[in-house]
Amino acid sequence: MNLRVAVVLGTTAGGTGRHAAMLAGACADAGALVRVFGPASARALWPADSAQRSPLSPIGFDAVTITDRPRPVGDARAVLRLRRLLVAMRPDVVHAHGLRAGAFAALALWLGAPSSARRGGWRAALVVTVHNAPPSQPRLAAIYGVLERVVARRVDVVLCVSPDLSDRMRGLGASNVRRAVVAAPELASVPADQVRAELGDHRRPVVLGVGRLAPQKGFGTLLAAAAMWRGRQPVPLVVIAGSGPLADDLARQARELKVDALFLGARADVAALLAAADVFVLPSRWEGQPLILAEALRAGRPIVAAKVGGIADLTGDDAAVLVPANDPAALSRAVLAVLDDPELAGRLAAAASDRAACLPTAADAAAAVLRLYGEIGPPSGLGGEQR
Repeated sequence: MNLRVAVVLGTTAGGTGRHAAMLAGACADAGALVRVFGPASARALWPADSAQRSPLSPIGFDAVTITDRPRPVGDARAVLRLRRLLVAMRPDVVHAHGLRAGAFAALALWLGAPSSARRGGWRAALVVTVHNAPPSQPRLAAIYGVLERVVARRVDVVLCVSPDLSDRMRGLGASNVRRAVVAAPELASVPADQVRAELGDHRRPVVLGVGRLAPQKGFGTLLAAAAMWRGRQPVPLVVIAGSGPLADDLARQARELKVDALFLGARADVAALLAAADVFVLPSRWEGQPLILAEALRAGRPIVAAKVGGIADLTGDDAAVLVPANDPAALSRAVLAVLDDPELAGRLAAAASDRAACLPTAADAAAAVLRLYGEIGPPSGLGGEQR
């Protein structure tokens, strides 16, 4: 494959980075020249200089400080650095993940257009994958709106992880919007005994949540729901795995509500935690295609989730009990319904496994993006004048 691919990524702490790393690795393995531009913290996602990758498919990395919050001076420097790196690389395709990374890439290519046109007519097709909905804070939402418009008007293809994002980008004027193919992670079968022992009393039902401890994930709603079942015997144990800025606030909320909750921090044994759970809960305020939900489906766990974003697309009609977001009472009722009805729990578990068999694999996601690059990227890296 004679293709040069630049991957642009901002600060990431979850599935976005894992998805981008998987696609970049697939492109390199297919013979493309791949180089990644992103924060120094993202370097660990691409083992470019380690034995984990074949020397026949290396992935280069250059640090560009694309943060998750606006910094006018730093952002301007990042765009200029990205422009220099892209002009030097002359990629056929630039694939940015996230709106900030996408807007930076669009501006860098636009600024680089005059000089690149004098150097033989180089142009790069720009793909942006939109992974998240707008933030709720008014100031950040306004900035996000500007980034959305830059992306909608200056990219060749916008890939969106959920139908609501696709509709939003079309409404902003994007002419070529498609659904992103996001792979469901493969899970090894693991015994739950060791994790159960760590969690304590084997008789207690385990209600598991996994994710970044940030407002979007809605763990405060889960704790408020758990406060409604404190009088049950045995009382269900809330287990939350993940780290993030709300760690102290959530622990304080649990104490104030007298909710028996374990905060495990970031864990590498998510498969074992899922195997130990009686019900997996995803109380998010918004999600696109959350990898943890795909993992819960693959683990065949009974699922209760908020009906937001792309969640219903992942679970289908019968692989989860879906409830409104930000509704502790509805969430509490749904969790207790699963815990009190073994037949319902069994149906949900079976439906989750069936649904998991239909989810895209890493090979599916890689094939889709390689087809897209072949469609929009000039085969030799040369073409018309840069947009």
